[in-house]
Amino acid sequence: MKKAVVLLSGGLDSLTCLVIAQAKGYEVYAISFDYGQKHRSELEAAKKITERYKAHHKIVEVHALGKMGGSALTDQNIDVKDFAGTLEIPATYVPARNIIFLSIALGYAEIIKAEAIFIGANAVDYSGYPDCRPEFIKAFQQVAATGTKAGVEGHAIKIETPIIDLSKSDIIKLGTQLGADYALSVSCYRADNEGKACGQCDSCHYRKQGFIEAGLADPTRYR
Repeated sequence: MKKAVVLLSGGLDSLTCLVIAQAKGYEVYAISFDYGQKHRSELEAAKKITERYKAHHKIVEVHALGKMGGSALTDQNIDVKDFAGTLEIPATYVPARNIIFLSIALGYAEIIKAEAIFIGANAVDYSGYPDCRPEFIKAFQQVAATGTKAGVEGHAIKIETPIIDLSKSDIIKLGTQLGADYALSVSCYRADNEGKACGQCDSCHYRKQGFIEAGLADPTRYR
């Protein structure tokens, strides 16, 4: 069976990518990152997701990323703000996060001889992250093609972004059709240790609106 590495945060988008990869016939090797995030319950969610979908799973520690601070997701001195609807890059942006995550995933993919890497980057209902844009993915695809043995030998690992152009409601509809159990996922930037959501941050806003617009019941557990 062909193999794919799936970046699995434990959130809604990454769960959708996992079920898409399986639907495309890939054996999934999920990779999650412990980077000192304050909302650590997402890692427990990732474990439950991989158990439910019988996917391989690795949790990789990247503590240096969190220790540097500079993001509301890792720095105790920076608060996660409620949704404000602005187009500015938010305080929850983690500098160079997807560059680092994709680089590690690329190395892992080479080791296990995977054909593709799936990442839940989204450029429609997103909070202004520069590393979720098609331009970034295109640039990293070039890195994969020129900076790896697989690429030099003509077998470049494909960076798959199956939900990059979808609205949150369309993501939810697609995932539901493919059997995604969103009750297992944790998207909230302020989730408590039990994975219960605040209902007020950017991620909660887009998730709630997505279920409303999709006309589906929201399985999120709110505090």
